[in-house]
Amino acid sequence: MVPAGGHRQFNDLLRDGLEQMGLSLAPEKIEQLASYACELRKWNRRINLIARNTTVVDIVELHFIDSLTLLSFLSAPGRQGEVLLDVGTGAGFPGLVLAVARPDLHTVLVEPRLKRVSFLRHIVRLLKLGNVEIVQARIEESGMAADQRVDWVTCRALTRPGAFLDMVTPFMARGARALLMLGPEQERRLPSELPGCFSVETGRSFSLPWSGAARFIAVVKKQ
Repeated sequence: MVPAGGHRQFNDLLRDGLEQMGLSLAPEKIEQLASYACELRKWNRRINLIARNTTVVDIVELHFIDSLTLLSFLSAPGRQGEVLLDVGTGAGFPGLVLAVARPDLHTVLVEPRLKRVSFLRHIVRLLKLGNVEIVQARIEESGMAADQRVDWVTCRALTRPGAFLDMVTPFMARGARALLMLGPEQERRLPSELPGCFSVETGRSFSLPWSGAARFIAVVKKQ
């Protein structure tokens, strides 16, 4: 069971982490994310969503704050109809977190593992999210229409950025962007791996608030 005060602890940590990263969310969004975090911790006792020994601070920092760093790269709120595709979302990182923060963004979560999909559906019901679509499949077997418009594509568990971009190219129209969450080695390899139809639009390095873990996000545009 989540200990008494768990929701309040998640709430306070989210507020503090967001402030340190120069990000802001409405109080009701932070409340929703705190509920999500509590459910994640509770479900993780039964199914493998994240590492079992992950502390409360690490859950907030390494999963929620890390996901929310993508907010500053998205279009400004108010552009209705934009679509974000999160490939291999797992327990909803970063796509479901972004869907909570940005209800104007239609978010498609692709995840092949049934137990994780069950958790995602539970969170969508619990938080009454109307902007989330869940696809239980590998992206290449998803049956998603290649002509479905996608404005943003992301994936947190990247191994080879070039291979990922090749995989999602059919779902990206000209002008669509990929948000790549990269480690130092992936950042170094990106220029040599970039498929010819893509160019790096911008990139930014930063550190997470408490651990100081280094992160790099590259925004890659399809030409």
